Amino acid sequence: MKKWVFCLLVLLMLGYGLTKFKAGMSDLPDESKLQIENSNKPDEVTQADGFKIKVTKEMIFQGDLLLVNKDYPVPDGLGLDAESEAISLVRNPEWIDGFGVLDNRVLLSPRLAEKFRAMVKDAAQEGVSSFLISSGFRNEADQEELYRTLGAEIAMPPGYSEHNIGLSMDIGSSQGEMSRAPEGKWLIDHSWKYGFVLRYPEDKTAITGVQFEPWHFRYVGLPHSAIMKERNFVLEQYLDFLKEQKSVSTTIGEDNYQVFYYPVTENHMITVPAKGEYEISGNNQDGVIVTIRK
Repeated sequence: MKKWVFCLLVLLMLGYGLTKFKAGMSDLPDESKLQIENSNKPDEVTQADGFKIKVTKEMIFQGDLLLVNKDYPVPDGLGLDAESEAISLVRNPEWIDGFGVLDNRVLLSPRLAEKFRAMVKDAAQEGVSSFLISSGFRNEADQEELYRTLGAEIAMPPGYSEHNIGLSMDIGSSQGEMSRAPEGKWLIDHSWKYGFVLRYPEDKTAITGVQFEPWHFRYVGLPHSAIMKERNFVLEQYLDFLKEQKSVSTTIGEDNYQVFYYPVTENHMITVPAKGEYEISGNNQDGVIVTIRK
């Protein structure tokens, strides 16, 4: 699932546009080393310094940075893809390590389960160890039931929930409500290091259109979670920021990142740096974000 880029020419020949870079536990960022620089010149990378890859309109609707809210629904077919990847934690207890599961219907992709498991193991080393998962992936039928039961003020309609794309989790604590529990406070301070963000903060309801949900965490990946934490952005703000800046450079620990936004109206070629690993995610709106790690 996560493969290092070992031959860019092979990728070009095969037409692949997505390569996941791997952040191991030794690569966890240090807050003191987080530096962010902006640039509105993504085309500074010349042909001599980079190589071209093909981006397609379909890429707009794939990846970890997809914006799903009341204005941008789940892309066609993506919910089915997410459902095919999701596994029952109760039926696969080897994935339950360092946390509890409140509902025997909780589904997570192995990729998200692995990242969450790594995060709670580190939290346990700091004495925070009462994490619970109440919800992960939900299909449209489950979302419809929740929407009908809880109403529009609390639940999103089916096809408009991040749970439908398998990138969000509802995390609780046996110690109390998440806005006061040690687990909730720990996640606010540290979850960004593992690629997670609190999706619906209390002070951002006018932007997200969703009430404060201290339990709802969304995976966006590094370095995006770090930039969002540093600038106090929710996903809507971050994607607008990338469109405005065109390019953002970030240093996290020993890793140097470059993040580029490219509008996509048709299939075409873009130039990206030849050195380093990269991944591409759509924004579910109008373009793609190319992330380079050196």
